[in-house]
Amino acid sequence: MALMHRLRRLIRRPLSASTVGARRPSPSAPRRGDAGHEDALRAQLTDDPNNEEAFGALAEIVRSRAAEGTTLEDPLRDSDELPESKQREADLAVWSLAEELAGHPRGWYPLIELGRLSLADDPDGAVRRFITAAERDPDGRALAEGLAILRDAGMPVEALGLGVGHWRVREHSPVVGKHLVLAALEADRVFEARRHLRALEMHPDAKAVRPLRDELERAIAASEQEKPGA
Repeated sequence: MALMHRLRRLIRRPLSASTVGARRPSPSAPRRGDAGHEDALRAQLTDDPNNEEAFGALAEIVRSRAAEGTTLEDPLRDSDELPESKQREADLAVWSLAEELAGHPRGWYPLIELGRLSLADDPDGAVRRFITAAERDPDGRALAEGLAILRDAGMPVEALGLGVGHWRVREHSPVVGKHLVLAALEADRVFEARRHLRALEMHPDAKAVRPLRDELERAIAASEQEKPGA
């Protein structure tokens, strides 16, 4: 339980301005076999904090390291709690990594990860992180990621609130519009879904929009048949 309280405190505290690579082992500490790989990944993330591949690889390293730290048997802990303890330690390690990277003024992907980790315990804080991420990304990738996470969590109304306030149809990826249409359908707002679909058709990349429009038209028609008058 103490570990869960620590995670919740981390989730609710303001983002730090710490820099990538600040958490380095002391010179006297033994070097692990993956240290060189870790240094290379951190260098990539210093240059581009939104490098999803590098973040994922580094997250795996810190997760594994955190899990190894809980393998020693604790005489005060029931053996059934060990897998859950490992997961909590791994989540704390990834949280710490994402928090470091989120201090970068262009870093939107770390904020998405922070939002994903905090959604269950602090949904309002998670949405605030998605909002900040969306504001940092002019292409709409962050907005699309935030919408997808909220929809997957069964929060279509929150997804609509996030998307409507930040969607710039002519500048953002058409995927943002797709998520908004589907979120509206999931919230039983068929009329709003049609409105978002009409807005999506204003996107300058007609070739990219066409297959999405056909898919979304079918989804709207199916919803209208299931819930007439919605």
